[in-house]
Amino acid sequence: MEIKQSFLLAVKSLATSKVRALLTMLGIIIGVAAVIVIISLGDGMQKLMNDQFESLGANLIQVSVWDYGSSRSVSPDDMFRLVESNPDYLKAVSPYVQVQGVSVRSAREAFTPKTILGASEDYTSIRGMTLSQGRFLQYVDVLRQQMVCVIGSYLDKEYFDGQALGQALGIGGYTYTIVGVLSESAESRKGTDDDQIIIPYTNAMRLAGSQVAAYMLTGASKDTASISRGIIEKMLNKVYGSDDYYMVMTSAEMLDMMNSMMSTMMVVLVAIAAISLLVGGIGIMNIMLVSVSERTREIGIRKSLGAKRKDIRSQFIIEAGTTSAIGGVIGILFGLLMANAAGALIGGMDGAEGFAAVPSLTAISVAFGVSVGVGVLFGYLPANKAAKLNPIDALRYD
Repeated sequence: MEIKQSFLLAVKSLATSKVRALLTMLGIIIGVAAVIVIISLGDGMQKLMNDQFESLGANLIQVSVWDYGSSRSVSPDDMFRLVESNPDYLKAVSPYVQVQGVSVRSAREAFTPKTILGASEDYTSIRGMTLSQGRFLQYVDVLRQQMVCVIGSYLDKEYFDGQALGQALGIGGYTYTIVGVLSESAESRKGTDDDQIIIPYTNAMRLAGSQVAAYMLTGASKDTASISRGIIEKMLNKVYGSDDYYMVMTSAEMLDMMNSMMSTMMVVLVAIAAISLLVGGIGIMNIMLVSVSERTREIGIRKSLGAKRKDIRSQFIIEAGTTSAIGGVIGILFGLLMANAAGALIGGMDGAEGFAAVPSLTAISVAFGVSVGVGVLFGYLPANKAAKLNPIDALRYD
């Protein structure tokens, strides 16, 4: 029997019992859809992370220090001197101090921004930020602990009607003057980088009641990132005598680490989703065994007319493969629909602007190929059983 004829017979067999066929395919449909959705969301998340890290800058270096248990410490002046003495590898540095639990009030109302952070005058160049109004912090602001601040575009529009420049802002009981407004970077939404306040790090240390525990630096180039990191680590090791008190990480290393974590998580999730394909394969094998029992007389007639074992075997294998292939196509369509819906939902969340779950052709091809393979694999046992039936016994089967 030709493959085309076997395929048409398989489709006809499925069409005669649509509900049973749909239930048989259900495991395959769910498995394929789950694999496509998971891979699509994973790819979209990796792309979003890559874009965010690129916006931070390829030469960004982050340093964290903790002095607990050590009698030694590193001051901002130490980091500034390190940059000045290594101009070929380090370009700029800014202390980074986050302030928590501090009240903020405009002339109209109190509110809670996403972030209040302390930084130096080089913070915008390190982060690649620009201003839409006014100016950024200056060296004299940091030195004299002047009560000035820069706010994000969301705060400007939400609480000052776009006229924040020069107005007063209460932070932790102190009155600050808004000297600059950052350019919009995330559609001016709450919870994004447009919802932040930046003050001199010397002021932030006073508000937070702590020393600087983090620094952001810019390396001279991406090619010398490892050398830049080595210079910083050498200085810190000289101060503390151990790497237990600090951590230095480049943006490339952070991205590699995040991608590695995402890849591991993706493998685990896809493996879990693949269980549905296994269950679907068992369902196909079960229904094919039932089909062999129901069509025993048909098999006997075909064998008595000269059909060989391989003909019977190929017919049932093709039928199993067709069942799983149709289930795979339905699963792909369902998976595409779910991936787009999930992508739109996640893209509307704070901090996930620009997220898009776009199913890749590779994911679709692999999911479909695996679904067909599962059908053929689990359909072999019933097909082999049908091929080995004795024609005389098959003809007498009632």
